[in-house]
Amino acid sequence: MTFSSLETANLAGKRVFVRVDFNVPMQDGIITDDTRLRASVPTIKLLLDKGAKVILAAHFDRPKGKVVASMSLASVAPALATLLGVPVAFVAESVGPIAEAAVAALSQGDVLLLENTRFHPGEETNHPELAKGFARLADIYVNDAFSAAHRAHASTEGLAHLLPAYPGLSMSHELGYLDKALGQPTHPVMAIVGGAKVSSKIDVLHNLVSRVDVLAVGGGMANTFLAARGTHVGKSLCEHDLVDTVRTIEAAAIANSCKILLPIDVVVATAFIAHAPHRTCERDQIGDNEMILDAGPKSVAALAAAMEQAKTLVWNGPLGAFELEPFNQGTIEAARTAAALAHSGRLIAVAGGGDTVSALNQAQVTDDFTFVSTAGGAFLEWMEGKKLPGVEALKHS
Repeated sequence: MTFSSLETANLAGKRVFVRVDFNVPMQDGIITDDTRLRASVPTIKLLLDKGAKVILAAHFDRPKGKVVASMSLASVAPALATLLGVPVAFVAESVGPIAEAAVAALSQGDVLLLENTRFHPGEETNHPELAKGFARLADIYVNDAFSAAHRAHASTEGLAHLLPAYPGLSMSHELGYLDKALGQPTHPVMAIVGGAKVSSKIDVLHNLVSRVDVLAVGGGMANTFLAARGTHVGKSLCEHDLVDTVRTIEAAAIANSCKILLPIDVVVATAFIAHAPHRTCERDQIGDNEMILDAGPKSVAALAAAMEQAKTLVWNGPLGAFELEPFNQGTIEAARTAAALAHSGRLIAVAGGGDTVSALNQAQVTDDFTFVSTAGGAFLEWMEGKKLPGVEALKHS
């Protein structure tokens, strides 16, 4: 299965429907982070250079199939125009006669942003009639929204079967790095999986122990693994009801020759607040009234040593309560090690997930990682080994 190449396609005069991710953070009508807008720029500029008529479609927030004025994409058009250096027209519909008239008025090199696709109930149910309505607007379909590729919606999956379909440059870029990370990686492969709860990443863990050589578990998740090994974790966040699940994952790791790394020492406190009085201790020295809030220096050193031996790293989730100082130190130090190895070319380091991106930004190392995905749910489902509907629909034999 392969993808068609947008770069070799003849698009002059063609109406090109581009599914983008413009679900940007906004406050009082002002975009506070334009990362997702900037990610779409290379694809849009390529289409403009090829003489296409560019029609952009996206969702914003969760209007649940109804028109919600505060969830309109109207305020995105001026910001995008500034980034592109060309005008961006906006139409207050994404399908039907009004949208069709706006598209009919386009000339080569014009850009049109449609209204929030989720204003229509058929978007999230992948209704065939809505997909056909989108198809009437265009000659070509491009999906450049990997972050929405895990959803089988009308604009991400249904439409791809009705028009010649291509991945955008951002989508292709992301898929290429994800393939290097887990699809066809260079071994040894190491994964770091952190975060609060095992329950949210059971499928990720089951998939990874059969794919990687070393799995390092951090954050609150590690506490459940420690408890499964008989360690007393005090008042730490711990899913004791999942101890048997963890033991199953550990057994699968052994069967697949995957080494699991858990914290050796930990930073503990009696209160979950920033700058709480704290101490570092061995993992078997946790008091009844103490909770684990970060990985200790020995644990971070063990992670660093493992990264030194690895050729590929996949990272999702922090090692501790990184949102509270000083319990962000373990994550920051480990991230800096990974970034330095990636920067020197000794390691392919791919990271993703909301908290992960925040942690890497906090450590000021995002740019040194080989690739950092801003796709939350889609990145997680990819780590689970699931097929993403929006990606599968772009493939052809």
